[in-house]
Amino acid sequence: QVQLVESGGGLVQAGGSLTLSCAASGTIFRLLNMGWYRQAPGKQRELVARITSDGSIEYADSVKGRFTISRDNAKNTVYLQMNSLKPEDTVVYYCNARHSLTRVNYWGQGTQVTVSS
Repeated sequence: QVQLVESGGGLVQAGGSLTLSCAASGTIFRLLNMGWYRQAPGKQRELVARITSDGSIEYADSVKGRFTISRDNAKNTVYLQMNSLKPEDTVVYYCNARHSLTRVNYWGQGTQVTVSS
């Protein structure tokens, strides 16, 4: 069973930065396609960024140029560096892992990011 543990959320002023981390366990990390999603109350969960097992990266248009996703296979961890944060980035962020062989999806517990204006 894959387990994902997120950290790094918190409160920051507009224009500031935060880095989210997601540590995975229970499988071979390099076989996981990793991603960050976010969900506002009453809305669907949406993709923020994802990085595949072979390093391909995709970003939502709303975060391009501000957020950077990366992974460290030696540390079994994926990161989301968030710069130039805006109040509208205030939501719960979820780490996602999709196993490249089994296609099973896993989710972290979520971490709150709050950007004050």
